[in-house]
Amino acid sequence: MHIVVCVKQVPDTKIIKINPKTNTLDRRSAPAILNPYDAHAVQEAVKIKEKTGGTISVLSMGPPQATAVIKKSIEIGADRGYLISDRAFAGADTLATSYALSKALERINKELPVDMVICGKHAIDGDTGQVGPGIARRMDIPPVTNVIEVTEVNQKEKTVLIKRKLTNGYELIQSEIPCLLTVEKEINGIEYSPMPNMIRAARYEPIIWAVSDLEKVERTQLGLKGSPTIVGKMFTPPRPEGGKRLEGPADEQVKQLMDVLMEKKDLLSIQSSK
Repeated sequence: MHIVVCVKQVPDTKIIKINPKTNTLDRRSAPAILNPYDAHAVQEAVKIKEKTGGTISVLSMGPPQATAVIKKSIEIGADRGYLISDRAFAGADTLATSYALSKALERINKELPVDMVICGKHAIDGDTGQVGPGIARRMDIPPVTNVIEVTEVNQKEKTVLIKRKLTNGYELIQSEIPCLLTVEKEINGIEYSPMPNMIRAARYEPIIWAVSDLEKVERTQLGLKGSPTIVGKMFTPPRPEGGKRLEGPADEQVKQLMDVLMEKKDLLSIQSSK
């Protein structure tokens, strides 16, 4: 098995602030971290490798300092890491990002055939969940999203049994291999890294590719040129107003409550069960 996990360096959204003048994210206000969903993706790859054997590669796109998230992935248990870093990638939206990563995956696949690609459900900075399915579409492999359990990997039959979360329940899917999975946080718990992994991660130097290292790349599909998405502005939403307090005798409170319900009646709906 060769599993490739796509990871991203993101600002810690628990700390990050929005610049009140420009209405854009002030990335300097928070440290850069490995996207939490991607950490769970790497951990799941490690769990699969423990059962099937094989190799885990991690792939990221970003500036040179994004090597930090690859080192973190090595610490969790990945075997090797690739970073595609070039000014031509700057300003990429999800469409351009999936294109660039798919081109890097094509080269990795030539070096060692890829059986499975795993991504986090979404990145906490963009929150779109579009890059994973976009990669799958470009690679022409089946995507399975919102995965909460990889039940079985059958290398002989080239299939994988997966449990995924739906809005109103769960779904058990059998997919052919190769395939792409996007995983939820609940798929596993991040384990403490053993000391050998930590030492190896500190010494590890990821493989870095520029655009010129990838084959048959259409530069018009990279970076800002390949990004049809335009963000008009970002802003901090207003604080929610406090609830209305009902005062007075019980019968008066009932009257006040009925007045509120009548004002909000268009927002209320009743569904009958059959």
